[in-house]
Amino acid sequence: MGDSQEDYEEGLEEILEQEEYEDPVVLVAQVEEPEAHLTEPTATDYHTTSQPGTHEVYVELHELVMDEKNQELRWMEAAHWVRLEENLGQDGAWGRPHLSYLNFWSLLELQRTFAKGTVLLDLSETSLAGVANQLLDRFIYEEQIRPQDRDELLRVLLLRHSHAGDLEALGGVKPTVVTRSGEPSEPLLPQHPSLETKLFCEQGEGGTEERSPSGILEKIPPDSEATLVLVGRATFLERPVLGFVRLQEATELENTVELPVPVRFLLVLLGPEAPHTDYTQLGRAAATLMSERVFRMDAYLAQNRGELVRSLESFLDCSLVLPPSDAPSEQALLSLVPVQRELLRRRYLPSTAKPDPSFYKGLDLNGGPGVPGGPDDPLQRTGKLFGGLVRDIRRRYPRYLSDITDSLSPQVLAAVIFIYFAALSPAVTFGGLLGEKTQNLMGVSELLISTAVQGVLFALLAAQPLLVVGFSGPLLVFEESFLSFCNDNKLEYLVGRVWIGFWLILLVVLVVAFEGSFLVRFISRYTQEIFSFLISLIFMYETIIKLVKIFQAHPLQPHYRHNVTMKPKGALPNTALLSLVLMAGTFFFAMTLRKFKNSSYFPGKLRRVIGDFGVPISILIMVTVDFFVQDTYTEKLKVPKGVQLSDASARGWVIHPLGLYSEFPIWMMFASALPALLVFILIFLESQITTLIISKPERKLIKGSGFHLDLLLVIGMGGVAALFGMPWLSATTVRSVTHANALTVMGKASTPGAAAQIQEVKEQRLSGLLVSVLVGASLYMGPILSHIPMAVLFGIFLYMGVTSLSGIQLFDRILLCFKPPKYHPDVPYVKRVKTWRMHLFTGIQIICLAGLWAVKSFPQTSLALPFVLILTVPLRRLLLPLIFRNLELQCLDADDAKPTFDEEEGQDEYDEVVMPV
Repeated sequence: MGDSQEDYEEGLEEILEQEEYEDPVVLVAQVEEPEAHLTEPTATDYHTTSQPGTHEVYVELHELVMDEKNQELRWMEAAHWVRLEENLGQDGAWGRPHLSYLNFWSLLELQRTFAKGTVLLDLSETSLAGVANQLLDRFIYEEQIRPQDRDELLRVLLLRHSHAGDLEALGGVKPTVVTRSGEPSEPLLPQHPSLETKLFCEQGEGGTEERSPSGILEKIPPDSEATLVLVGRATFLERPVLGFVRLQEATELENTVELPVPVRFLLVLLGPEAPHTDYTQLGRAAATLMSERVFRMDAYLAQNRGELVRSLESFLDCSLVLPPSDAPSEQALLSLVPVQRELLRRRYLPSTAKPDPSFYKGLDLNGGPGVPGGPDDPLQRTGKLFGGLVRDIRRRYPRYLSDITDSLSPQVLAAVIFIYFAALSPAVTFGGLLGEKTQNLMGVSELLISTAVQGVLFALLAAQPLLVVGFSGPLLVFEESFLSFCNDNKLEYLVGRVWIGFWLILLVVLVVAFEGSFLVRFISRYTQEIFSFLISLIFMYETIIKLVKIFQAHPLQPHYRHNVTMKPKGALPNTALLSLVLMAGTFFFAMTLRKFKNSSYFPGKLRRVIGDFGVPISILIMVTVDFFVQDTYTEKLKVPKGVQLSDASARGWVIHPLGLYSEFPIWMMFASALPALLVFILIFLESQITTLIISKPERKLIKGSGFHLDLLLVIGMGGVAALFGMPWLSATTVRSVTHANALTVMGKASTPGAAAQIQEVKEQRLSGLLVSVLVGASLYMGPILSHIPMAVLFGIFLYMGVTSLSGIQLFDRILLCFKPPKYHPDVPYVKRVKTWRMHLFTGIQIICLAGLWAVKSFPQTSLALPFVLILTVPLRRLLLPLIFRNLELQCLDADDAKPTFDEEEGQDEYDEVVMPV
């Protein structure tokens, strides 16, 4: 035994002095002379650097243990590697250096864990606390751990590290399992000394040898960098988790590695106690992997987890597995050496195959042209005056002919019919409400004319003709506030709008000239949702207020003086009740039919048609009900016959800029710049965000968008429209998304159960053009529209407010405040963020919402609403990062809404849209 022991140690010394194979970077693959790779090694091979920027690696394996003296948790060094493995015995003595051997299970488990693990590459942290915080945030983000486990795991990762010299002072250590309370616990499963401890950590004969220091630490090259492998067991984890961290610069992490060697890599392996899971062997497998030369070089150069996993698989391909059979002799085992050498030769031989650069040419890796983030990003600044506008024109107008030819499709005709009703319903609804808000200075007639004319021009000239322009709730709120301001200051409302229009044109020219559309990138979901929630609340609040006014005008009484259908001066019987029935019925039918297309009744296409035309159908049903109730009065929509003004006695077709009935004050001509800025903000927000939604790469649009050109058209036309006393419009989010969905051609699923894929989108101009023409033709439907009760429009208004909430994450999080955590949904902002932190974020948004409501409620401040809204952008960018970690903001403020083409249960366009209708 003594001779064999001496021979073994001499062989190890030779291995430590020289390397058997050249480093991969030194090799030159030569097919003609493969034997060149089998030359004998030299002593200098060991000092050859694998690749510029890579180093030799010294690996330490630390286990989570409990010391016998203080009964405290700590990390204890169990083994280390400098190409050879050296294990720490239970008495604190280092065992004999030996070649690492791994059991088959540990390699399989390591591969499985690595494939699902978390990888952080080139982390810029310089402290263990910083690395641990970043790693745990990523664990939560990738759903490796639960948010409530973070604090305890952070405490575990920052425990003190001990080494062989500390073992005697600690009175020994023993295996442990950390509990949720942070206290150590005895493992439930029996623990046995590892095989390598038994074989290589026994003392010499008679036990007279002194406790020897490590035999391989003195062999560490001077430029080495360290890898720290941490393994442990935690009862509160659901499954094993692995974290692989590569620091940007090697750093001497405080009191971790025994030697003053800077740490470049950190591997963390934690998990629950399990019958067939040995975390010590898992750690040994990971440490051996890091000490292996080829994987070490790949670890330095890898750009993503996939490259590391492929390198691990290559490592497994070159690993031999000895089956559990009796070898006839040691010579039989030596016969495997040539096999191992051949496997090593293949592993160290670099691949001669080079990636063909032409393979990537023509591949759409970032979306189509004109897609934000794509190869021709329309939001990328050129640095030239009107550079973005010129680029939009050059990108889109050469495809003008195809915009006409692509419209020759039956699907386009079907989309025209559908979008016409989708555009007409809100035009009539908002027109009626606008007439009421503006004392009939602008009403249904003006809104239909403005929608038709501006829609035709936009369809002909826009860079993204799939957008649908129309009136929206935020503009209605502004019109009401500005009319109140003008009445209080004895100013002419329509003349003030003319000067706002002039300033709008100037503002949009300046913004387009300096490519200001890129600012839309800074408007996150945080601001969009506050704005959307505010508008939804306004919709619902206004509906209730209108109904209350009807009940005040026609209160319920035991006896009435009148029983006529013409509006008298006194209260009428049943008017309030019928108005309530009409409003509630319209809302009920609209909501029911919206969900009907996701039900199981009737064939799919018929369900889709009924669901898409739910609003017109609900209006038709309740108008029919009102028509047959002849003896009860209800207020009707006031619509002029033909192309007429809503109130020809109060205004003309052209609004004189200097005043209609009195001279408009000069100071207000210049002061109109402020409300013009507010209108500009409203239109900019809705139009640009709508374009962003339409231009998502998932929609597969190939002709691109034009943020600058479309903004110039929408606001420029609105500025001119004010001269004729017409409403200004913006790109409407829900109608635009519906338009794009109606023109999307879905291909069949490639496999059963798979989602259908987009085949193409009919990007053309004819559908938008025909819809606008049909809306204009609706002016001659005055006799029909005049039969619509205002209460029916109130029901549609309530429907718009309620449905707008369905795509707002803020509303969902408010509802979660009233639900126990066990009923919370499986979504990122719930799973990856602690519940109280999620509620804190929601509370901050509610405070902002309440502030905006207060600004809107007072006439003196209502005009400043858009400006106060914009203040939420710097609040999100500057203040919230001081309160929340970056991971939490990524989950709570992420644009995770996906395009909805084939609706699932309870899902439609409203769930994709976070902006108000």
